[in-house]
Amino acid sequence: MSDDEPGTGAGTPDERSVIGSAGSPAGDAIGVVDVEIQTEMEQSFLDYAMSVITSRALPDARDGLKPVHRRILWSMFDTGLRPDRPHKKCATVVGDVIANYHPHGDGSIYDALVRMGQSFSLANTLIDPHGNFGSPSDPPAAYRYTECRLTDLAMTMAEGIDEQTVDFAANFDGSRTEPLVMPSRFPNLLVNGSQGIAVGMATNIPTHNLGEIIDATIHLIGNPEASVEDLMEFVHGPDFPTGGRMLGRAGAREAMATGRGSVKLRARAEIVENGKRSSIVVTEIPYQTSVENIERKIADAVNRKVIEGITELRNESAKGKTRFVIELRPSAPANVVLNNLWKHTPLQSSFAVNMVALVDGVPRTLNLRDALVAYVDHQIEVVTRRSQHRLDEARARAHIVEGLLRALDLIDEIIALIRASDDRAAALAGLCDEPMSFSAEQANHILDMQLSRLTRLGRTRLSDELTELTQVIAELEAILGDDGRLRQVIIDELSALRDGHQTPRRTEIVTDPGEMDAEDLIEDEPLVVTLTREGYVKATSPDVFRTQGRGGRGVQSARLKDDDVVVRVLLTTAHAWLLCFTNRGRVHRLKAYEVPLTNRTARGTALVNLLQLTADERVEAVVEAREFPSDRYLMFVTRRGQAKKTPLSAYENIRANGLIALSLREGDELVRVLETSGDDDVLVVSRAGQAVRFGEDDVRSMGRNAAGVRAMRLREGDVVASADVLDPDDARDLLVVTSAGAAKRTGAAEFTRKGRGGLGVKAVRLAEPDAHVVGARLVDDDDELLLVSSSGVLIRTRVSDISSQGRAASGVRAMSLDDGEQVVAIAPVELSDLPIASEADGESLENPSDEADPAS
Repeated sequence: MSDDEPGTGAGTPDERSVIGSAGSPAGDAIGVVDVEIQTEMEQSFLDYAMSVITSRALPDARDGLKPVHRRILWSMFDTGLRPDRPHKKCATVVGDVIANYHPHGDGSIYDALVRMGQSFSLANTLIDPHGNFGSPSDPPAAYRYTECRLTDLAMTMAEGIDEQTVDFAANFDGSRTEPLVMPSRFPNLLVNGSQGIAVGMATNIPTHNLGEIIDATIHLIGNPEASVEDLMEFVHGPDFPTGGRMLGRAGAREAMATGRGSVKLRARAEIVENGKRSSIVVTEIPYQTSVENIERKIADAVNRKVIEGITELRNESAKGKTRFVIELRPSAPANVVLNNLWKHTPLQSSFAVNMVALVDGVPRTLNLRDALVAYVDHQIEVVTRRSQHRLDEARARAHIVEGLLRALDLIDEIIALIRASDDRAAALAGLCDEPMSFSAEQANHILDMQLSRLTRLGRTRLSDELTELTQVIAELEAILGDDGRLRQVIIDELSALRDGHQTPRRTEIVTDPGEMDAEDLIEDEPLVVTLTREGYVKATSPDVFRTQGRGGRGVQSARLKDDDVVVRVLLTTAHAWLLCFTNRGRVHRLKAYEVPLTNRTARGTALVNLLQLTADERVEAVVEAREFPSDRYLMFVTRRGQAKKTPLSAYENIRANGLIALSLREGDELVRVLETSGDDDVLVVSRAGQAVRFGEDDVRSMGRNAAGVRAMRLREGDVVASADVLDPDDARDLLVVTSAGAAKRTGAAEFTRKGRGGLGVKAVRLAEPDAHVVGARLVDDDDELLLVSSSGVLIRTRVSDISSQGRAASGVRAMSLDDGEQVVAIAPVELSDLPIASEADGESLENPSDEADPAS
């Protein structure tokens, strides 16, 4: 071969088009036609794809069966493996199917056989199993160990198959025939569903309740114009054999309406209280999951600390009943743990519905109505062909009976004719000729008639049979001549099948709680949120601070940076919104659980890591909110005595970068933001100890951008220290705390209601020259008080330990302070909402060496 000859491609196209067996040019051997490889690949792949689609992977919409399932059922029916006969080895069935109908691997045939007998795979099984047919987590035993036979319901799949109801075709080697589709006297496609992966497409049809599907089918037969919505009144959604719960109907309705959708499934789990401990007991699991797989996933999540609070997992399932117990720690919130299980384990899953099936040999995506229409059309054809077959047989038999009866009247002549005939052919010809004129069929039956039929009893039986046949013929002709009668036959037969085989719905439909967010996974527990002047925030459980008598030293609350002090202490719960109002008059928000939970001595997290604050922006006030009703208001009180009222609903939707809350004059800043009802009073206290009380209606409702009106007139150098809201008949006390650690209670009634804008009245006498009011809050006797010093020390004391005094009194010692130390923030604690830690609890806190008071 020369260098310019490109291998086997050398030569002209004419020379290459026909090549002999020895590789010689055309003319001496069988020809081979040149084909472009791209064309060959496209055609071959298309042929392969269509073979997989139509002959392996997709079910027929009429009987809901793939070829392998159809061949298994037909082989078992043909060989007599019926419900009233003994089980037979699955190896025998697999061998028969391979030998006669399905020349593929035994593994695929046995897998298909087993699935039709698994009660956790099909809602209504077609194979009656005997032996180990597997479990959701374990494979079945080998087919040499297991046995099977058809179920009663499977017999209805083949009912009427010997009455020419369906077409037959030759098997792979032409040695016998097999049905192209089963009569399928119930809508198997929807009842038992189907799954398969073809080339470029797949199907995933869920199982449904037989009673619901038949009810919808009956409605469609009687009302051919029924819509998908009409049929959904009967079919509520998939019904899975493993039970469980379906979350809402939205996904199921979408799937039934379009053929595609996603159905949310959740295990049936109950929280059981066992004294101080709780456990979660799972009795039903989502479809196509297993307890063993769920157990592994939970154990993995616990090991990775994704789920906390679980101490033990026990699989107590037995005898086909599911029972899976999840033991919890005594302190673990069961609902939170359960929500974490929904989120992170297969206890909650989704079933992606993709209803693709073959209609007239073509794959189509079917909605509920399409699938039922295909089945109803099939049943009309089946019943029509069956009725025509029965009519033909009845007419043929009636013709024979008529001939036999006439023969009895001519019995002497017939006997004489037969005796005179040389052979059967001559006798047959004589019966068919005049004057007897029997048909060939009648003549043959006459010649086959036994002498015993010549008795009077024989005539009676034939007469009765002819009468019955006449009625049958009339009825079958009426069915074939009237579409309404034919449809009623289908309805009657479906109703009888439903009554004999329907079962209660297994999968319960419950309300969908929606997408789980972080709140579902976090307990709504009390929190102390602490904010410092430098913008550090942290959340702490309130029970880590033990209650002390007034004047105690307290415990270390936080290790703060130099010159940083605690300025805000907020008692809230984990699910509350925290509205953070900044010095620039903007509002940001975050959930309380988003604030990192730390120990009491931690510094906290910078707010710039949680909120989108600008470089010169800091949080001045924090308000908790759970709802945003339009009849509730926020009252803003600024350091320079301004007040503004805005509906709370104006702050429901806050962008990630914040929202304008109010306009602040230069040099002014927020002191308090109060939630009011519209009919409350507002009590404002200045740092110099003055207080003014005015009606909320003195301040009209304004928009977010407004600056407000004057609430209190302040003397030179004085600013607002605190503000609170109360109703006109409030019987609580005003608790005033000074920077020197003094505190006192005064009845709110001693502060009479005045108009806004005044100087107010004396609220406390400041005994120390450099002292000022740190905070003033309305309290009850059974409240507690948190006081925070400038060095980060926090004390929790009972309000009842602080004496009640007049407006001009200076109060009693509430907190002992070191030189240069001041009280910088207060917050009352309502005991009805928060846990109380005892003295013993205080001693068991983490880092006990950090406590500031050695004597405590």
